[in-house]
Amino acid sequence: MAEDAILGYLATHAEIPDSEQFATQHSLHHNEVVNVIKSLHGFRYIDAHDIKRETWVLTDEGKKYAADGSPEVQLFLALPPQGSISKDELQKKLDPSVFKIGCSQAGKNKWVEMGKQVSRKVQHVEDKVKDLLIRVQSGQAIGKDDINSLKARKLIVAQTWKGYSVRKGPNYAPKRKKVATDLTRENLQRGDWKELEFKEYNFNAKGPPAESGHLHPLLKVKQQLKNIFLQLGFEEMPTNNFVESSFWNFDALFQPQQHPARDSHDTFFLEAPSTTRELPEDYVELVKHVHESGGYGSRGYMYDWKREEANKNLLRTHTTAVSTRMLYALAKQPFSPKRYFSIDRVFRNESVDRTHLAEFHQIEGLVCDRGLTLGDLIGVLNDFFSRLGMSKLRFKPAYNPYTEPSMEIFSYHEGLKKWVEIGNSGMFRPEMLLPMGFPEDVRVIAWGLSLERPTMILYGIDNIRDLFGHKVDLSLIKRNPICRLGIN
Repeated sequence: MAEDAILGYLATHAEIPDSEQFATQHSLHHNEVVNVIKSLHGFRYIDAHDIKRETWVLTDEGKKYAADGSPEVQLFLALPPQGSISKDELQKKLDPSVFKIGCSQAGKNKWVEMGKQVSRKVQHVEDKVKDLLIRVQSGQAIGKDDINSLKARKLIVAQTWKGYSVRKGPNYAPKRKKVATDLTRENLQRGDWKELEFKEYNFNAKGPPAESGHLHPLLKVKQQLKNIFLQLGFEEMPTNNFVESSFWNFDALFQPQQHPARDSHDTFFLEAPSTTRELPEDYVELVKHVHESGGYGSRGYMYDWKREEANKNLLRTHTTAVSTRMLYALAKQPFSPKRYFSIDRVFRNESVDRTHLAEFHQIEGLVCDRGLTLGDLIGVLNDFFSRLGMSKLRFKPAYNPYTEPSMEIFSYHEGLKKWVEIGNSGMFRPEMLLPMGFPEDVRVIAWGLSLERPTMILYGIDNIRDLFGHKVDLSLIKRNPICRLGIN
């Protein structure tokens, strides 16, 4: 109906100047007319040009005052013509918002005397606000100052109206021709395909977006880091054991049983099963001896090592527990150099804040070979971090129970204009390696860092809870692109 009206009107008129007026004159809905105009314009039956007009409409508050009167007039009418009324009594007569606004506006207009008692200062007032709102509601024009006044009180808002002016297009016809979209067998049998007009294909039109999954930013950065390790010739360690025994997590690393990290306020211990069922007994005895009495040039910790402490199960506090198992298995074979890495979750009993979670990811790399030195560690770190785009590194001496020497790693952050700690590193101690069965000249260099910190820097996230956990905005996963480490 709308299409026939538009094409029929243009057969005798040069232009439809305003689509809304046209819809009103022909008793059509404007949205229906707009949809037909867009369709006809697409097939070049008509040429359509946008029309925009800004109009003012009442807010919900404005509609309420247009019906009931402005707050100041409502308050004025609630006062007795003579005498006064207490403020508390007046407040009971009015809606709280009307009372608050009415007191302010009526006092500003000098209509009332405000105090503990409220009384009229004038006997008659005009509700100019209500009159202006009714005029706006009916589409009448009001002055600029009046618009600014109503807008300041949030009683009206601007609304942009969109419509079209229409002229004949290059393919204009009083009636739309039906075009075929497919060549059918019936067309060929009847022979009418020769007279058919086929719809043109728009090869530039975009199809519906393909539904697909999206990788979490942590997974994107993890894959990039994994690629870097693989390029450097590293082999990934299996990290599927979240539950670990205290022996592999602490004791095998030459970490004493009285170390603060082994307290319940730093580590999650399991209630069931609370202890491990099997450990390599010969190796356990060697670890016990080196803790109690030392060896390999060490005095040990000189304390009574307890098997029940080593048997306790926990959620692993670092992926170095995995490294310990891998090195132990490597030591049982004829020696060959190895490069291992892992990227997986670890758990610590920490208070959750903007930069800490009880569950996070640790990146760890290690190299096992004969005659390695601190210089080799520094060289590997420079190579590794340069591939992350961190070419300016500094190292600071540090303490770790299972590495000596140990170093904290710092990188210069161009955005913050300062040195930022990015990881920890060191050489595994002989007290850890030699009980496993490695030759005396074998050394292991290792380093570790969190996955969350570089990811937060790359994606501009300043609160770790926005990156990992139940508060993550799922649109973050769809919105962010694949990261490119080390590429500006």
